Amino acid sequence: MKLHELSPAPGSTKTRNRVGRGIGSGNGKTSGRGHKGQNARSGGGVRPGFEGGQMPLYRRLPKRGFKNIFAKVYAEVNVETLNRFEDGATVDPVALIEAGILKNVLDGIRILGKGELKKKLTVRANGFTKSAQEKIEAAGGTIEVI
Repeated sequence: MKLHELSPAPGSTKTRNRVGRGIGSGNGKTSGRGHKGQNARSGGGVRPGFEGGQMPLYRRLPKRGFKNIFAKVYAEVNVETLNRFEDGATVDPVALIEAGILKNVLDGIRILGKGELKKKLTVRANGFTKSAQEKIEAAGGTIEVI
Protein backbone atom coordinates (compact mmCIF):
# COMPACT_ATOMS: atom_id res chain seq x y z
CA MET A 1 0.00 0.00 0.00
CA LYS A 2 1.27 3.44 -0.95
CA LEU A 3 0.38 6.86 0.39
CA HIS A 4 -1.57 7.81 -2.75
CA GLU A 5 -3.64 4.63 -2.50
CA LEU A 6 -5.11 5.51 0.91
CA SER A 7 -8.77 6.49 1.02
CA PRO A 8 -11.19 7.15 3.87
CA ALA A 9 -13.59 4.44 5.04
CA PRO A 10 -16.83 4.27 3.04
CA GLY A 11 -19.50 6.53 4.51
CA SER A 12 -17.07 8.47 6.71
CA THR A 13 -16.89 11.52 4.43
CA LYS A 14 -19.66 13.59 2.93
CA THR A 15 -19.39 16.06 0.05
CA ARG A 16 -19.74 19.65 1.19
CA ASN A 17 -22.87 21.57 0.33
CA ARG A 18 -22.18 24.32 -2.26
CA VAL A 19 -24.85 26.92 -1.59
CA GLY A 20 -25.97 29.57 -4.05
CA ARG A 21 -25.20 27.49 -7.14
CA GLY A 22 -28.54 27.49 -8.96
CA ILE A 23 -32.07 26.23 -8.58
CA GLY A 24 -31.21 22.57 -9.29
CA SER A 25 -28.96 22.35 -6.25
CA GLY A 26 -31.87 22.84 -3.84
CA ASN A 27 -29.89 25.66 -2.24
CA GLY A 28 -29.93 28.36 -4.89
CA LYS A 29 -31.29 31.92 -4.71
CA THR A 30 -31.49 32.55 -0.95
CA SER A 31 -28.84 29.88 -0.21
CA GLY A 32 -30.82 28.26 2.58
CA ARG A 33 -31.15 31.53 4.53
CA GLY A 34 -34.87 32.03 3.94
CA HIS A 35 -36.43 35.35 2.96
CA LYS A 36 -35.27 38.61 4.55
CA GLY A 37 -34.75 38.89 8.31
CA GLN A 38 -31.65 39.41 10.40
CA ASN A 39 -29.99 36.10 9.60
CA ALA A 40 -30.56 36.51 5.84
CA ARG A 41 -28.36 39.63 5.74
CA SER A 42 -24.62 39.61 5.27
CA GLY A 43 -23.02 40.21 8.64
CA GLY A 44 -26.38 39.41 10.21
CA GLY A 45 -26.99 37.40 13.35
CA VAL A 46 -26.56 38.16 17.01
CA ARG A 47 -23.50 38.24 19.22
CA PRO A 48 -22.64 35.26 21.45
CA GLY A 49 -24.65 35.33 24.68
CA PHE A 50 -27.50 37.42 23.20
CA GLU A 51 -30.89 36.16 24.41
CA GLY A 52 -33.28 38.12 22.20
CA GLY A 53 -33.36 41.18 24.43
CA GLN A 54 -34.01 39.20 27.62
CA MET A 55 -31.50 40.06 30.34
CA PRO A 56 -28.65 37.65 29.50
CA LEU A 57 -27.38 35.08 31.97
CA TYR A 58 -23.99 36.76 32.41
CA ARG A 59 -25.79 39.93 33.58
CA ARG A 60 -28.34 38.13 35.77
CA LEU A 61 -25.66 36.40 37.84
CA PRO A 62 -24.05 38.32 40.69
CA LYS A 63 -20.45 39.47 40.45
CA ARG A 64 -18.11 37.52 42.68
CA GLY A 65 -14.56 37.83 43.88
CA PHE A 66 -11.75 40.26 43.35
CA LYS A 67 -8.69 40.13 41.12
CA ASN A 68 -5.76 42.15 42.37
CA ILE A 69 -4.15 43.59 39.24
CA PHE A 70 -1.08 44.62 41.25
CA ALA A 71 -0.40 41.13 42.65
CA LYS A 72 3.07 39.72 42.00
CA VAL A 73 3.20 36.27 40.39
CA TYR A 74 6.41 34.41 41.14
CA ALA A 75 7.89 31.51 39.20
CA GLU A 76 8.31 28.74 41.78
CA VAL A 77 11.27 26.37 41.88
CA ASN A 78 11.69 23.55 44.39
CA VAL A 79 15.03 22.90 46.10
CA GLU A 80 15.19 19.33 44.69
CA THR A 81 15.34 20.64 41.10
CA LEU A 82 18.52 22.59 41.91
CA ASN A 83 20.43 19.26 42.11
CA ARG A 84 20.82 19.50 38.31
CA PHE A 85 23.52 22.15 38.73
CA GLU A 86 27.19 21.35 39.36
CA ASP A 87 28.66 21.70 42.83
CA GLY A 88 29.66 25.32 43.56
CA ALA A 89 27.56 26.80 40.74
CA THR A 90 25.68 30.09 40.97
CA VAL A 91 21.96 29.63 40.35
CA ASP A 92 20.21 32.78 39.08
CA PRO A 93 17.23 33.44 36.77
CA VAL A 94 19.40 33.23 33.63
CA ALA A 95 20.90 29.88 34.73
CA LEU A 96 17.44 28.45 35.47
CA ILE A 97 16.16 29.40 32.00
CA GLU A 98 19.28 27.99 30.29
CA ALA A 99 18.90 24.72 32.23
CA GLY A 100 15.30 24.46 30.99
CA ILE A 101 13.83 24.56 34.51
CA LEU A 102 11.91 27.78 33.80
CA LYS A 103 10.47 29.24 30.62
CA ASN A 104 9.51 32.62 32.04
CA VAL A 105 10.68 34.50 35.14
CA LEU A 106 7.28 36.32 35.55
CA ASP A 107 7.61 38.85 38.42
CA GLY A 108 10.53 37.03 40.02
CA ILE A 109 11.64 33.64 41.33
CA ARG A 110 10.74 32.06 44.66
CA ILE A 111 12.58 28.99 45.91
CA LEU A 112 10.39 26.45 47.73
CA GLY A 113 11.57 23.80 50.19
CA LYS A 114 10.34 20.53 48.65
CA GLY A 115 12.95 17.76 48.44
CA GLU A 116 16.59 17.59 49.46
CA LEU A 117 19.61 19.52 48.19
CA LYS A 118 22.86 17.55 47.90
CA LYS A 119 25.06 20.24 46.35
CA LYS A 120 26.72 23.42 47.58
CA LEU A 121 25.18 26.24 45.55
CA THR A 122 24.94 30.02 45.56
CA VAL A 123 21.27 30.71 44.88
CA ARG A 124 20.10 34.16 43.75
CA ALA A 125 16.31 34.64 43.76
CA ASN A 126 13.59 37.12 44.76
CA GLY A 127 12.31 35.02 47.64
CA PHE A 128 12.94 31.89 49.69
CA THR A 129 10.76 29.90 52.04
CA LYS A 130 12.27 29.27 55.48
CA SER A 131 12.63 25.54 54.78
CA ALA A 132 14.35 26.25 51.43
CA GLN A 133 16.76 28.66 53.09
CA GLU A 134 17.60 26.08 55.80
CA LYS A 135 18.18 23.30 53.24
CA ILE A 136 20.45 25.44 51.04
CA GLU A 137 22.52 26.56 54.03
CA ALA A 138 22.62 23.03 55.47
CA ALA A 139 24.15 21.82 52.19
CA GLY A 140 26.87 24.49 52.59
CA GLY A 141 25.41 26.92 50.06
CA THR A 142 24.48 30.58 50.35
CA ILE A 143 21.40 32.56 49.41
CA GLU A 144 21.16 36.04 47.91
CA VAL A 145 17.89 37.96 47.68
CA ILE A 146 17.74 40.03 44.50
